[in-house]
Amino acid sequence: MIGLPLGKRGIYGLTVLVFVAVLLAGCAKKIPHFVAPEYDKRGVRLIAVLPVLNQCKNPEAAALFRGKVLERIYFNGYPKIPLKDIDEKLSPLYSDYQQPTPESIPPRGIGEQLGVDAVLYVTLKECDTSFMMLYATTSVAAVFDLRSAKTNDSLWNTKHSVTERYFEITPDRLRMRSCQVFEPSMEEVLDKAMETLPLGPDT
Repeated sequence: MIGLPLGKRGIYGLTVLVFVAVLLAGCAKKIPHFVAPEYDKRGVRLIAVLPVLNQCKNPEAAALFRGKVLERIYFNGYPKIPLKDIDEKLSPLYSDYQQPTPESIPPRGIGEQLGVDAVLYVTLKECDTSFMMLYATTSVAAVFDLRSAKTNDSLWNTKHSVTERYFEITPDRLRMRSCQVFEPSMEEVLDKAMETLPLGPDT
């Protein structure tokens, strides 16, 4: 049997590997999610990102997560509405503004106040680290619900969680490691969630 020359053989193998990698990336399974029928015809362009409903023990996590959500919304093709502008206009109107839900702060009312097309409600279910001797577990879990500012209906929703487990040789090193793991875990949750959000008109 006459084989290909070594050079061509190497190029052929590399081409096959690249093709398989692209195929696997394109077929990567997305997390469970809901997208409203004919989303692209709903005219969703301006999205208001409300304060994150914080159900975890870390009081600073919600503000950090909200900023990251805004950036990801922007990179998905939706114009960036500064969080400061949203807060200045809405916080005087709602006593429970820092813990918003679609029931307590309806999307339609926000649409009338801000002139947006949709409102994003984010709940941080977990964002904590637990320690046991030289072992630690960091968990981040979030729920996302995009509501129409015209009808109050859900246009997109999903949820995702990640858990990182790790060991270290001293308690101090373990706590340092937990700080290093914390933010990447947030990013991983956001990456998976935003993969399921339809791209915006400015993509």
